[in-house]
Amino acid sequence: MKKLINAPDKVVADALEGLAAAHPSLAVDLENRVVTRAEGPRPGKVGLVSGGGSGHEPLHAGFVGYGMLDAACPGEVFTSPVPDQMLAAAKAVNSGAGVLQIVKNYTGDVLNFQMAEELAADEGVEVRSVLVNDDVAVEDSLYTAGRRGTGATVFVEKIAGALAEQGADLAAVAAVAEEVNARSRSFGIALSPATTPASGQPGFTLDESEIEIGVGIHGEPGRRRGPIASAARLAETALDAISDDMPLSGNVLVMVNGMGGTPLIELYIVYREVQRLLAARGVTIARNLVGNYITSLEMQGFSLTVCRLTEQFTELWDAPVQTPALRWGR
Repeated sequence: MKKLINAPDKVVADALEGLAAAHPSLAVDLENRVVTRAEGPRPGKVGLVSGGGSGHEPLHAGFVGYGMLDAACPGEVFTSPVPDQMLAAAKAVNSGAGVLQIVKNYTGDVLNFQMAEELAADEGVEVRSVLVNDDVAVEDSLYTAGRRGTGATVFVEKIAGALAEQGADLAAVAAVAEEVNARSRSFGIALSPATTPASGQPGFTLDESEIEIGVGIHGEPGRRRGPIASAARLAETALDAISDDMPLSGNVLVMVNGMGGTPLIELYIVYREVQRLLAARGVTIARNLVGNYITSLEMQGFSLTVCRLTEQFTELWDAPVQTPALRWGR
């Protein structure tokens, strides 16, 4: 294992110190492992909290800032944060309008965020949770009851975050988050595994010419293994899986996401193929992201996420955002 670390058991702590040093717009509570906006909560604004295992950067701490999250709770690598972190985050961002937790559908995350919601209620903080479960590859996977939560998390955080910034109440922000999730689907393909610092070993093995089709963001098995194919063929495989589950039409938001080890030049090739395929089906990509937004350490591969846009979604997507990983319009 070759990694730029000091010690396997200090990876998250050291990274959080580096995050704090690199981004003065963030406040990093090293003791509780909570990342918030440096300016604190705005009175009357719904607070948005998310979190999950580390190793998926920039998710989630990289999306803390104006127009997106108010707080993020990083767990150990590929490990859920604990309820005390989530409770500390909810209390830190609560300004009287309530808190929305955006939860990826992994068993540990779901249970711990649910417990945090109950603990917050005991302390007089109103908290609601929205579950993201957009991955069409498999159901009831190694980490999940039901579908996994993947790329749509970015869409939910951005669109719900914009609505919260406009002063909408908790019920409205939760409703739009749920609608974004319902109108989004994802599918991932891995060319290589990732190695967690604690294990020092790849999470799975692939032959030189083999790929994992429908992989999860922790390296969970997908639908099948198959031979490596062209970017055009792999893009079609991912898009077919999505459109078979959710027919596509009109304007869509598309994210071609790198898993951490894929060069940007290759992601643009995949995006080109996705755009070509959708255009042939009469579907217009009205908005897009291409790059590393939800990674899996150094895994090579890509995930494709498609959201069927509404006029409201488009306006909220275009609204200003200023975070370490996503910024425009302000």
